Amino acid sequence: MKSREQEYKEIFVAEALEYYDALSRHISELEKTPEDEQILAEIFRLLHNLKANAKAIGYLVIADVSHKLETAFGMIRNKELSFSDEVVTVLFDGIDMLGELISNVDGAKEIEPSPALLRNLDIIINTQTDNNTELNKVQKYYTSKNLSLSDLIYIQIKKLDHLLNLVGELIIDRDRIVSISKELDNDDLKNVSAHLYRITEELQYSVMDARLVNVGSLFNKFPRIVRDIAVAEKKEINLEISGQDIQIDRNILQIITDSLLHLMRNAISHGIEKADVRKKNKKTPQGNIELSAQNDRDTVILRLKDDGKGIDQQEVRKAIVQKGFLNADAVSDLRDTEVLSFLFEPGFSLAKEVTEVSGRGVGLDVVKNAIDSIGGRIKVDSKKGVGTTFTLYLPTSIAVKGALLCQVEENFYAIPLMHTDSVLSLPTEKLHEVGNLLVTDIKGETITVVHMRELFNNDLDTYNGTKTALEGDVQNIIIVTYNNRKLGLIVDKLLRQQDIVIKSLSRPVNTIDIYAGVTLLGSGKVCLVLDVAAITRYFIARR
Repeated sequence: MKSREQEYKEIFVAEALEYYDALSRHISELEKTPEDEQILAEIFRLLHNLKANAKAIGYLVIADVSHKLETAFGMIRNKELSFSDEVVTVLFDGIDMLGELISNVDGAKEIEPSPALLRNLDIIINTQTDNNTELNKVQKYYTSKNLSLSDLIYIQIKKLDHLLNLVGELIIDRDRIVSISKELDNDDLKNVSAHLYRITEELQYSVMDARLVNVGSLFNKFPRIVRDIAVAEKKEINLEISGQDIQIDRNILQIITDSLLHLMRNAISHGIEKADVRKKNKKTPQGNIELSAQNDRDTVILRLKDDGKGIDQQEVRKAIVQKGFLNADAVSDLRDTEVLSFLFEPGFSLAKEVTEVSGRGVGLDVVKNAIDSIGGRIKVDSKKGVGTTFTLYLPTSIAVKGALLCQVEENFYAIPLMHTDSVLSLPTEKLHEVGNLLVTDIKGETITVVHMRELFNNDLDTYNGTKTALEGDVQNIIIVTYNNRKLGLIVDKLLRQQDIVIKSLSRPVNTIDIYAGVTLLGSGKVCLVLDVAAITRYFIARR
């Protein structure tokens, strides 16, 4: 059982980190508009609150640094201190130090602020006035106010994780009860099960809603990050951010944070050209990057778009051959979207030619793996000389996912909607066998098609493709997409869309790559969840 003191510390750290993020964002904005009174007032307020909270909990070093910064910004507000380059550098360093102190509150090694930084803060504070005078001004300014309690409380995320897991178990049992009530045809049981369905559905969405955060909590870190990278690269960058109010599961946002940061660094360091090069290419000397978020049903779409030099398709095709991924003939048949998908392959990033020519590929396999782990997908579009766009398709929740249910022989399977492109009934005559694989043409696109019955009834290590003639005049095909690639899956029956709770597989089934987990249907039937990423990788490689 945790002590009350430890809980208070965790609440302080959570709130202090939010203050730090806001301070980093505001000071970046202030550098562009140093006369903005509202930004100055907000920075002053955040520092004052952080100082007071740190004192109350006993973190005196954080309180001291906060106080020095608060004093400096108070002087800037009162026109007693100029927001010059030298002052800006010291203030940025001070806020960075605050972030480090807050992040290491319970670290094994105590972090001490740099003596040089403290000395610099004292120098800019004492240029026009002394500490006592400034402290009096702060106290007089806040003499900021009726006290009121916040409408927010802080809950450990693992408590919400546990609660959501329990809700997931409840949903499985609920669906079973609803199914039984229909079978028994008992009016009382039907009424109770209908009420149970409504209550559990509301509970499910309430718990999921409690876990949602605005993507702005991540996006708002980027103005400062972009500024620092641009300064280091000696480039001018204009960053446009939109969709900060779009909400997503906090765990998902946490997992993709490093990926988005990596993509942003690549865009600035390798995608955006130097100012003189841009001028020669009739572009603005200032590079432009757009970071946006939007909702599409149960999916959150994040886009990172730059107007840099783009990716040279021909150089990537050469690299695919040189690295031994495909031979020259196979590469010549690849669509542009398939060419770009190789940027995410492990080892491909080591190709010197690709990183020099396109500036992409370094570590992109790590980005893809992180997005795969949460059941999302990533897409890249690029045009040489125009720019590159990375699009991330992310689920709003990890625990409960939309899926398309299908049947193969007597078994049920679920395919995550995140990877479902389309569903169609295709005349058998339009399927052609090439080598050991089936292919078909859909809207001018040649797509490999896999007969799921044959796949499940054969050893995956030795199975190369279809072995028996297709039955019937029409085939039910689910087109799935992964890493800029499409694959058709032939199933016996298409059932319905349904929200499912995915559970991990037990041994020895968990060693089979094509399964991502398992769920239970309302009928009590076990339903295996297909790993679209694994199936797609397997058959695209064989094509």
